[in-house]
Amino acid sequence: MSRIPIRIRLTLAFVLALGVVLAALGWVVYSRFEESLNDNTDRALRSRATDISALINRSGPRIPGARGDRFVESEESFSQILDTQGRIVDATSRASSAPLLDADEIERAQEGSLTLTRDDAVEEGDPARLFAVPVDGYTLVVGQATDDDEETLATLRLLLGVGLPIALVLASLAGYAVAASALRPVEAMRRKAADVSEERPGEQLPIPRADDEIRRLGETLNAMLARLEAALEREKGFVADASHELRTPLASLKTELELALRHDRTEDELRSALRSATEETDRLSRLADDLLVLARSDRGTLPLRKERIPAKELLDRVAAQFRAADVHVNVPDGLVVEGDRLRLEQALGNLVANAATHGDGAVTVSARPRHGTVELHVEDEGEGLPPDFADHAFERFSRADEARGGGGAGLGLAIVAAIARAHGGKAGFSPRQTGTDAWIALPALIESSSDRGTSGP
Repeated sequence: MSRIPIRIRLTLAFVLALGVVLAALGWVVYSRFEESLNDNTDRALRSRATDISALINRSGPRIPGARGDRFVESEESFSQILDTQGRIVDATSRASSAPLLDADEIERAQEGSLTLTRDDAVEEGDPARLFAVPVDGYTLVVGQATDDDEETLATLRLLLGVGLPIALVLASLAGYAVAASALRPVEAMRRKAADVSEERPGEQLPIPRADDEIRRLGETLNAMLARLEAALEREKGFVADASHELRTPLASLKTELELALRHDRTEDELRSALRSATEETDRLSRLADDLLVLARSDRGTLPLRKERIPAKELLDRVAAQFRAADVHVNVPDGLVVEGDRLRLEQALGNLVANAATHGDGAVTVSARPRHGTVELHVEDEGEGLPPDFADHAFERFSRADEARGGGGAGLGLAIVAAIARAHGGKAGFSPRQTGTDAWIALPALIESSSDRGTSGP
């Protein structure tokens, strides 16, 4: 069933539902029509029984209709009077050959009245409707042949048997056309999606005018295509920037090795070339490690070994890595964060290194609770970030070279943001008139009741 096209499945479901409805409707119409015919016949029989009962009460159990009385209106009507033994006391000519009721039916009629249908009441194969009532110790039976009613019902059955299937076929064709029309925008989107490729970026799927589910689907798919295009552009830019960043240390390394291979180099020159090559190798290793962290972060697979870490212990370890710089630690007692110790030290180390290299004056590393998070701040006393750089400072390979200089690859802040996201937090800068305040916000385990209103992102 799942391999059948949607429009066929919709049509089949529509046909099945409509078939059930039409069958039920046909049954109801036929039943109500048959019931209406029987009700009309029963009313006529009761009326005739009342008239004949009145005559019997006046003149005895002799039915005037036996000799052409006016109560016998047509050949379709007949009457009969039976005694308690089931013998015919009087009857019209059509009903004079045999009793219309048996002993059990006479007993039931004597209790009040009895209505029944007989397929061969007067003649074999000639259906009739009978009505029996007690009259002055006898049983009066009046009957009406139902040949005309049966012919009418047969005609109705023919009309329903032919008309309903035709209506079902026509409705099925209409349902298929409606399903095909409703799915036409989906097919248009499918054809357009087949044309989307890396060589043709910016393609958008056609959106129907109607404000319905298909339009919302198209809008969602177009938004997804836009995100994929943006991700593809970021990937291309990432590869291009990574290639550019790798080219510089590789070229320097090659140059140093080529110089070292010259025969006229002294031992000091050789040692200097090897030290320079080692530095370039370390730079390449750090760059490769940074790229690996970012790649794992993009895939959501950056490994973390979370543990409860006292914030003061974490910041003291980071400050100890920068003894040559003027780094101060300010942490309230009892503040604890949960995270990967090494990754958090790496992120904070990048912030401290950035502040020590590009900032000025002392560097302050602090932690403060705020609204269910712990903010880890790194502040310096430099000139601050350029306004046009702060918005994309955490993007990969972003550098404010014109304001701060430096020869890094521009991945340090991107790694800070990636580690913060992996911990369920975020990273940013707080606006300041002088200096730079970079922070990482992490979910807090213990939130102090004090310092809730401190400034932050």
